[in-house]
Amino acid sequence: MAQQQQRKAATPKKATTTAPARKPHAHAMVIVGAGFAGLGMAIKLKQAGIEDFVILERGSDVGGTWRDNQYPGAACDVPSNLYSFSFAPNPNWSRSYSGSREILEYIHHLVDEYGLRPHIRFNTNVDALHFDEDGGIWHAHCGKTCFRGRAALLASGPLADPEYPRIPGIDEFRGTKIHSSRWDHNYDFRGKKVAVIGTGASAVQIVPKLVQEVDQLRVFQRTPAWVLPRMDVKTPEWNKMLFRRVPGAQSAVRKALYGLHESMALGVIWRTPLTRLLERMALAHLRRQVSDTWMRRQLTPDYTIGCKRVLMSSDYYPALQKSNCKLITYPIDRISEQGIRTGEGIEHRFDCIVFATGFHVNNQ
Repeated sequence: MAQQQQRKAATPKKATTTAPARKPHAHAMVIVGAGFAGLGMAIKLKQAGIEDFVILERGSDVGGTWRDNQYPGAACDVPSNLYSFSFAPNPNWSRSYSGSREILEYIHHLVDEYGLRPHIRFNTNVDALHFDEDGGIWHAHCGKTCFRGRAALLASGPLADPEYPRIPGIDEFRGTKIHSSRWDHNYDFRGKKVAVIGTGASAVQIVPKLVQEVDQLRVFQRTPAWVLPRMDVKTPEWNKMLFRRVPGAQSAVRKALYGLHESMALGVIWRTPLTRLLERMALAHLRRQVSDTWMRRQLTPDYTIGCKRVLMSSDYYPALQKSNCKLITYPIDRISEQGIRTGEGIEHRFDCIVFATGFHVNNQ
């Protein structure tokens, strides 16, 4: 019996082998964001014969800022033929300056035309992105899932997270609060008393639309902006046909627009004779549309054009002069339960406050 136990103890156990865990597949590139930048890169990868890439999009659809910004009057202040990819021209733009919905349609066309949808992972938010120096691989962490890539492109863009102003009492307001990039299309503005905080690029598009619906509109301005006329006209059918049949004609228009906008940019970055010319154009636009000298003074900037974004609008100034609209330049002291209290002690009561206050760029 003892010998049997000794032989049993001496019998070696069979070695167990465990297969090494397989690492997740590493794509050629991980792209964060399905807006213009991310989709543009994806198209160029496809054109270069690279199919192994993934696009991580935190939203439920493509489009980025043009998906999010669907407020009344939302449009681009760059001409349509310039605000589009040179390698994917659209001969059918309906206007000189396209609205957000038409731009979004263009983006959807790109996704379908170049077969990008299978590469996109919607509702996938990237929590962290880091580079493994030992393995030479980027890791994009999305909750419990990790996507790996030999290269990574951060195309999330700066115009993603809405910014609310740091005004005391903002959470106390009992009415409706709407940010321009999170528009509530179910809210009925008819007959309402509405405030718009902000006079930037989105506000100059929202105000002319809201003033047509609301009973009372108050626009709260901190700093007046330089405003140039927006030469927006409907594109005639012959123009569309020309661009379809002669693509070189649209390319020539694009190059001309590019040269014009680059020269204007140089004029506002460095103080040149063009800077003064642009200021004169903006002041002439203000004088032509606003006859009241006091309002004109309130709307005249006291800084050099280009220090802040130059706005393009031909209907903002007329909207401010409607009988149901008023421009308020007193500083906001706080937001109350009923409305907005300004520095001189007046409380303006509202049903709704629209925040046209931009984006939290520092989060990007």
